[in-house]
Amino acid sequence: MEQLLSSLSIRVNEAIFLKDPDSSDLGRRIISGSIEMINDLGIENFSFGKLALHINSTEASVYRYFESKHKLLLYLMSWYWRWMEYRLVFATSNIQSPADRLEKSVVLLTEPVGHDNAHAYVDVSTLSNVVINEASKTYLTKLVDEENKYGVFAGYKQLVGRVSDMITEIDPDYKYPHMLVSTIVEGAHHQRFFQEHLPRLTDVVEGEDSVTQFYLDLVRNALRIKR
Repeated sequence: MEQLLSSLSIRVNEAIFLKDPDSSDLGRRIISGSIEMINDLGIENFSFGKLALHINSTEASVYRYFESKHKLLLYLMSWYWRWMEYRLVFATSNIQSPADRLEKSVVLLTEPVGHDNAHAYVDVSTLSNVVINEASKTYLTKLVDEENKYGVFAGYKQLVGRVSDMITEIDPDYKYPHMLVSTIVEGAHHQRFFQEHLPRLTDVVEGEDSVTQFYLDLVRNALRIKR
């Protein structure tokens, strides 16, 4: 799967950037450096000036790619959801059972993301941490409706829609497929955050990945999947 993913170019909505960062060495350094710095500092303490120093460039050069750090964060989230969708498609394409495809998808959406070499300049494991900590800040804003009109959340919605279709295939009468999938994604992020920072808000069960197991149980119970 890694080799197949490495041959794909992750396409991000052009409304998000001024110049495609994937088109140059500097752009790729902006992406890799921003992932590292946002993970370390948080988006509030991150700035283009700090990023420029980190990658040995200039602040003006960074602004040629993105008009704001909010747009840069949108780019990182959009890239991640596109990558996650490709990953999910490859992982489920040869699974015949709709229930098995759905459960594999739930595992992929909730498990910790490991390192891979599919896209050398993107540390997807660190990017996953950024998504857990910062993703909600891309849409919990006053600009969300305007940005949504330009399709900047299309990757996330497409991923949710793909998994929702699996639910409908299992139970066409289930009324809340999109709600269930987005709850799984957002909830898993919250539970990973709680495990690290606010453990009394979650449950850690020795010998299992309690986050993934919880959402597998949730899906099985909601759809009455027998295992």
